[in-house]
Amino acid sequence: MALFRCEEMALYQLFLQSEAAYNCVGEMGEIGLVQFRDMNPDVNAFQRKFVNEVRRCEEMERKLRFIEKEVKKEAHINIPNNVPDLKQVPAAREMNELDNQLEKLENELRELLSNQEQLQKNFLELTELKQVLLRTSIFFQEADSTRFAAAARDDREHEEGEALLDVEGGASGGVAGGGTNKLGVVAGVIKRELLGAFERVLWRVCRGNVFLKHADIEEPLTDPTTGDSLLKCVFIVFFQGEQLGNRVKKICEGFRATLYPCPEQTAERREMLKGVEARIADLQVVLDQTLSHRTRVLESAAANLPLWFVKVRKIKSIYHTLNLFQVSQKYLQVQCWIPITDIPKIQAALDKGTSDAGSSVPSVLSQVPTKEQPPTFNRTNKFTEGFQTIIDAYGVSSYREMNPMPFTVITFPFLFAVMFGDCGHGLIMALFAGLLIWKEKDIIAAKSKNEIFMMFFGGRYLIFLMGVFSIYTGILYNDLFSKSMNIFGSQWAIPQDVAKTLAGYSDNTDTVELDPKDSFKDKAPYPFGLDPIWQVADNKLDFLNSFKMKLSVILGVMHMLFGVVLSLLNHTYFRKPLNVIAEFIPQVLFLGGLFGYLVFMIIYKWFAFDYTNSASAPQLLITFTDMFMLSAPDDELYSGQYTVQVIILLVGVACVPWMLFVKPTVLYMRHRNPAAGLTFKNLNNLAGDDGEGTEGLISNDELDRENGIGGDDHVISPDTHGAHSSNGNAPGAGGHGGGHGDDDEEFDFGQIMILQAIHTIEFCLGCISHTASYLRLWALSLAHAELSEVLWSMVMSIGLSYDSVFPGILILPPIFAAWAVLTLAILLLMEGLSAFLHALRLHWVEFQSKFYHGEGHLFTPFSFKHIVENPLED
Repeated sequence: MALFRCEEMALYQLFLQSEAAYNCVGEMGEIGLVQFRDMNPDVNAFQRKFVNEVRRCEEMERKLRFIEKEVKKEAHINIPNNVPDLKQVPAAREMNELDNQLEKLENELRELLSNQEQLQKNFLELTELKQVLLRTSIFFQEADSTRFAAAARDDREHEEGEALLDVEGGASGGVAGGGTNKLGVVAGVIKRELLGAFERVLWRVCRGNVFLKHADIEEPLTDPTTGDSLLKCVFIVFFQGEQLGNRVKKICEGFRATLYPCPEQTAERREMLKGVEARIADLQVVLDQTLSHRTRVLESAAANLPLWFVKVRKIKSIYHTLNLFQVSQKYLQVQCWIPITDIPKIQAALDKGTSDAGSSVPSVLSQVPTKEQPPTFNRTNKFTEGFQTIIDAYGVSSYREMNPMPFTVITFPFLFAVMFGDCGHGLIMALFAGLLIWKEKDIIAAKSKNEIFMMFFGGRYLIFLMGVFSIYTGILYNDLFSKSMNIFGSQWAIPQDVAKTLAGYSDNTDTVELDPKDSFKDKAPYPFGLDPIWQVADNKLDFLNSFKMKLSVILGVMHMLFGVVLSLLNHTYFRKPLNVIAEFIPQVLFLGGLFGYLVFMIIYKWFAFDYTNSASAPQLLITFTDMFMLSAPDDELYSGQYTVQVIILLVGVACVPWMLFVKPTVLYMRHRNPAAGLTFKNLNNLAGDDGEGTEGLISNDELDRENGIGGDDHVISPDTHGAHSSNGNAPGAGGHGGGHGDDDEEFDFGQIMILQAIHTIEFCLGCISHTASYLRLWALSLAHAELSEVLWSMVMSIGLSYDSVFPGILILPPIFAAWAVLTLAILLLMEGLSAFLHALRLHWVEFQSKFYHGEGHLFTPFSFKHIVENPLED
């Protein structure tokens, strides 16, 4: 029964010897079946026993993230994607060894990084100096050429040009000393994007008394700090005067330009250029060796990174869990929730941990009586996980409440398919989900960060069933991309006289009405699904609207009645006979009597009337309305219909005060007479025993009876369930805290009546609104079919309308591509999402509201698997 209800849980107290605590907690983390409670809620996180160990683990995680960051900078180094399956719990001493190893590796990498950055910085400076020497030589050569050309034209211009451009005798990087006809020179490198602003500021501050030449460095340079590419250019500034030279240097400093020396003579520049090139070559060799050594270190670290991360996270989680324990000198104790069926596994894990620690004192596991509601633990696998997620998104089931997941596996994809019925669309959806299922191991190993894709991947089995069910309903609707399939041959035939009449028509604008008496072959329906003739019928929409609307009502009422029946299973399981009498029975009579009668009339009309007497068939909507008006039907559906309808209506009306007054009255009478066996724990939990809204809230009496203790006021004593050592036999099914123990609490009859009135009104009005809500099955199915038909007629039919091959073969591929894209985008994604959300609402609101309350809290065990796969949630 664990499939239909959550696992039975028990609260246990665990005593661990100090030396064995680490190993025992580690073994329990491997099996992931124990949820620990914090025994030190008032203690600050920084004042707990193992806070230093947790901090060391966090520091190791920081070092690992630093190493990982450095590895990812090297594109050719790959970190293994697969998480190592480390079944062995890391020993406590491994933390020191791993910490020392990571500390050594981090220091080595930081030293290599610092050396590499310094070498790259020197290499950048030498490269810029080389470019400055090369470009300034060109500038000086151009200046000399300009000077000699000017001298040939005019002696006066020659003298002025010699005074301005003869920079061979000028000082480098400063103002020439001596004569006033000497110019100062400042040469350097600046970022290319700052050159325009630099030139304008230089002109305005120096009032045009400087001469600037610049040239781009074609090869991009590399920033030694960030590794980004830099585009720079070489500049040289000629000026006259020391004051003007200071201004130029300050402007260069403001624009973060790098200044380099520029020798006065050409021979000196050549000699410096040779020295720079030699230093660059030597530096390149050293830099290559440094990078090669760094690569080897990172490759070695990358191979071990996943294993190191797993070890650190496991060690950290163990010490974090140990901080939840109450610590004494010799032992540690904690309370934990454990599934009763897994007690042998827990004891085996404790035995292994104690043995690995070399301790001779066994761990002690003893059950603790409690009045708390246990956590909810529903076991899932990769198939049921997606469906359970849908249920838990509405609310986690209360402890031992009926779990709708097994039923949702069928009902959810079926209701989706009713709205999405198309063989072609369902086939595409099933193939997509099938591909995800086929490649699931590769996808899991890839660890994709795409949240949308992983959401589809998580629901791959749900999507696959939705596609399969859509194929089934598409066959029922006889709909394949808005076209029908004539598999068995239509049961309709055109009589010979009508065929002769049609042959005389000159166009196809006329329609012919086929009489079933003459046109319906064998008087038998199409073997499976709709007859394909409805695809070309003018009254296709009229027929499908009526059929799908009635089908929606039938499915809706059956779905809701099934939910009410499941509430009976909750009442009987929790031993609530009053809820069965005062809630379940009137609810079934109300819903089944009124709306079940509507379903009966729909089905009866289908069997009682055919084409021979369909003209006299009554309108069900009018008949159902007359039933509430106590009016006799004009055309009876069956003999004695009016009498039956009056009886059903009277029973339905009687169910309202039945649900409203019976239960509060019985509770009041029992309160006045405590010997009747009813006491009240508190009124806040009243609806759990007294109302339709919270039956999942389990009183302690019910928990006691469930575990065979008996007695309304019994409280489990420590002697009821003996302590179990870790090497003892597994205990039997345990109980939870006993009885109410608060019989003298106030009984507020007014509050009970208000709550019961709310639940009664909610159910009665909900039956009406929820039945109407199921009409969305009809509406969405109609919309999907019409959109598919519109896409075919307005897009695909254009490419198929050409008679000749030549234009058709050119137009058909782009037309088909457009139709395919629109089909995937609109009909599969948008319409599929819409149908999914509507099916979700039908389950959450219309179905689950009849029996499911979702007021529990999830069982969150200490599990290494979850911690390793989801480190951010740790």
